[in-house]
This record gives sequence, C-alpha cells and structure tokens, in this order.
Amino acid sequence: MANSPEKEHPVKSFGWAARDASGHLSPFNFSRRATGEEDVRFKVLYCGICHSDLHNIKNEWGLSIYPMVPGHEIVGEVTEVGSKVKKVRVGDKVGVGCMVGACHSCESCANNLENYCPKVILTYNGIYYDGTMTYGGYADSMVANERYVVQIPDGMPLDAAAPLLCAGITVYSPLKYFGLGEAGKHIGIVGLGGLGHVAVKFAKALGSKVTVISTSPNKKTDALEHLGADSFLVSRDQGEMQAAMGSFDGIIDTVSAVHPIMPLLGLLKSHGKLIMVGAPYEPLELPVFSLIIGRKTMAGSGIGGMKETQEMIDFAAKHNIKADIEVISMDYVNKAMERLGKGDVRYRFVIDIGNTLVATKP
Repeated sequence: MANSPEKEHPVKSFGWAARDASGHLSPFNFSRRATGEEDVRFKVLYCGICHSDLHNIKNEWGLSIYPMVPGHEIVGEVTEVGSKVKKVRVGDKVGVGCMVGACHSCESCANNLENYCPKVILTYNGIYYDGTMTYGGYADSMVANERYVVQIPDGMPLDAAAPLLCAGITVYSPLKYFGLGEAGKHIGIVGLGGLGHVAVKFAKALGSKVTVISTSPNKKTDALEHLGADSFLVSRDQGEMQAAMGSFDGIIDTVSAVHPIMPLLGLLKSHGKLIMVGAPYEPLELPVFSLIIGRKTMAGSGIGGMKETQEMIDFAAKHNIKADIEVISMDYVNKAMERLGKGDVRYRFVIDIGNTLVATKP
C-alpha cells in the first residue's frame, strides 16, 4: 500500500491543495524528498497564480491528479544545497518554473529544450523519477535538481519576478524563436492579461512596434500609457479591424478562452505568423483558407528550456521588466481563483507565501 503524501518522503512540508474537481483549495500536510547531491532546497517566499493553475485544480484539461498542490511560478531563498551543486549557494534567491525533470537524453534535451521532452516532468500534477507525485509552490518549501533552478538577479523584486517564470518565458520564447521581437517588426498582442501585459513589455524591450488587440476598450489607457504599447485595437470594432488588415508581421495570442481565429489571421501580412500561447480547454475552429491566402503560419509555443528561461530572467532584470501584480495572502487564494476566472486581476496574482502561509496551518 502506498504511503500517504505526508509520509512519502522524509522532509515534512505544508501547503494548500485541491482534493477534487471543485477546485477548492485548503491546508494540506505532505512531504518533500531529502536534498540529493544535485538538489537545491529553498524556502518559498512568493508563488504566482497562473491561469493553468485554475484549469488544473478544476480538471478542465482532464489530466488532474488529486490531491494537487498547484504553483509553478515559485521564488524563494536557498536553505540547503547538495554536495555536487555548483550553480547556487545557501542564501541565494532562486526560482522554479513549470518543470522539474526530463529524460536528458533526447534531441530536445540535448538542445536545451527540456520543455519539449516527451518525458518532461511538471512541477506539479506530475510523476517524478521515483514514482511519487510532484507538488508545486503553494507551499512552504521546494526542492529541485539544480538544472531546473533559475537564479534571480540581485535587486530584482521577488514578488514581481515570480510570474516571469511562466508568463514571462511563455511570451519571450516565441518572440525570439519566430523572429518577432526585432526592430522594425509590427507585433500584435491578443489579450491584456497575465501573459499579454508582460508580452507587451518584452516585445517593446526587444525593439518591436506593439499593438494590443483586446475585446475591452477600457484597457486602452493602461496599454498605451502604462505598458508602453504603440497602439490599441478593439477586436469587436469592425471598422478598426478592417483598417488594420494586413499590417502585422506577427501576433502572439495569449487568450485562454475560446475565440475566433479568422479575424486575427486577416490582420497578418503575407507570410505573417500567428502564435498561440494561451490554452483554451475547448478546440478552436481553424480557418484553413485564411492560412492559404498569404502563406500564413499558425503555430503554438510552450514556455522555454532552462537555458532560455535564465536568459529571459537576466534580460528582464537588465530592462527592468516586472509583472504587474496583486499580492495576496494564502487564505485569499480561493477568492483569487474566482476573480481570475472572471478576468478580475491586474494582471497577475502572487501569493505572499513567506509571510502568510504559516498563519493558515491548523
């Protein structure tokens, strides 16, 4: 008979978990493995709330395993390192993003693309090498192989850095890979939420002209004056959309709800690229004719490898790119999930684990 989560490993841990598809989170005692020779253990100080956390706790993708401790935008302070760890030391500020393991022998791993490894191990809701469940960052501590630990540059605020470990790399990677984050390129960012707002910041820092495309006219001022976008397009305004037809080199679509694709393809120049990084839990309709006319490309992109994730964090620190966040206490997390489902956050919730988790312990 398998051990309970509390007795699987030698190091006691405490966090919040969902027990079923209701998605309700509550206090949860579990355990972490002992620090191996290549492991880094750290005290969790902040953890961002990603929209995928909401999908997962409610089993909207049909892949959830309970009990589930969510959280893959995790930052904190190193408390212990294994004997072979070279990258960080006790006291360093570090983070863990969406993955904690891979096969390390496939082509993707060899090319620093662990995120595309067929055997990638997710930070939570995954099965680790030893057959036990992985638990995420809504918890007091984290342990990970040093390969999957990101060094947070000195002076970077940890709370605003946390969402970059998922949202940041999710938009940075396609901007770089598809050649969209370049001077002279006109890029559209669809959706001004957790992903979209950092996409604007990275695209501008990379030299692109940026237009935010949104269903919400009330986000125009924030997009232009606060985030630095060059222009704003209301996707429900047929006149605005018609006037912008064929004017974009590429579009990063961050929307995680079902929405029409054809109007977006119409905005692209010939050979333009529509890159999907949002993850709707229902299939989208693909208008193939719109792709054929103009030899346009529609592609997907998911986070980035560890080398690129470190590159992204370093780039963000250099260009003062931070997520716009609302810091919450651990006991507010269920309310935050409700608000997230309604899009009521500007633009990313971050849980203050270090200061508020202990108070919720029974």
